Amino acid sequence: MTQPGAGMAADIAEQPAGYARLLEPTHAAAIARVAAVIAERRPRHVVFTARGTSDHAALYAAYLTEIRLGLPAGLASPSAVTVFGARPDLSRALVVAVSQSGGSPDLAEVVRVARESGALTVSVTNNPASPLAEAAELSVDVAAGHERAVAATKTYTAELLALLMLIEGVRAGDGALPADELAALRALPELAGRTLDDPTARDLAPRYRFAARTVTTGRGYAYPTAREAALKLMETSYLPALAFSGADLLHGPLAMADPDVPVLAVVGGGPGGRAMREVLTRLGERRADVLAVGAAAGTVPAAARIVVPDVDERHAPLLDILPLQQLALALALARGEDPDAPRGLSKVTSTL
Repeated sequence: MTQPGAGMAADIAEQPAGYARLLEPTHAAAIARVAAVIAERRPRHVVFTARGTSDHAALYAAYLTEIRLGLPAGLASPSAVTVFGARPDLSRALVVAVSQSGGSPDLAEVVRVARESGALTVSVTNNPASPLAEAAELSVDVAAGHERAVAATKTYTAELLALLMLIEGVRAGDGALPADELAALRALPELAGRTLDDPTARDLAPRYRFAARTVTTGRGYAYPTAREAALKLMETSYLPALAFSGADLLHGPLAMADPDVPVLAVVGGGPGGRAMREVLTRLGERRADVLAVGAAAGTVPAAARIVVPDVDERHAPLLDILPLQQLALALALARGEDPDAPRGLSKVTSTL
């Protein structure tokens, strides 16, 4: 009989190999070709559409797009098209749909409508034969392989890396990653393996076994990580988790912070991490039980810390989420749940 959580544990462990696979010449060249087409078409703005875990990958890509490409970027509301019948003019837009399965009808419909209006459409999926990939003009395969658990882990990080490679390829103009960028990305598999070998996240799980709710927070590139961590805790442990950007946390929700509400704060080594210092100071004033995760975790006030290798802040989400996945897995097991099969959920969610 398979042990509870064995599938999720195996998926988590495969992520360093997944990074290496996407960086192999065949996959890297395929992403570069898509990036080159985007660069040639010169879109005026970028719209991402996604659901669930993939929505967090899309949010990360929106940050990358605005910061690295200087283009306005946002996340579409699929229901505007599928429920309310809207037909926005996307004739000068790049529309990127992100989905592990590529099987959600609403995302495929958004892509179809966008393509009809003249948008350049791209799908980013783990299933290149999916309806979503067929609906888009261009497609990126994240090449994560079969994911065993319902809760997405390795497909999420594969989406992050594929989107990073795509956007940096567009920035380069010809789709090819600059040598320094490629060298930094090629270090990720080893760094990811080192991060997963650290037992701190698993050891901390009993600390939160009886938590009734939690808060996750981060700024900039770390905010999607905070949102994904909250989702993993809710999916696997049924632990209510609210995710806020560090800035939004100070605009009201800080009032609920107290010693009984654990706060998972993602704190990188770049501008976003530095912007979190005021947030952590204010949380300290509230005597909140803060777990700091990231490259700068060892330098901020916190009750517990998981220090992650220091990389460019753009790359940090590919490492910071790993111990949070491990924490979600270990916490679910400590609470007597099976994170491989969360109640009421299935691998492919069909929404209209």
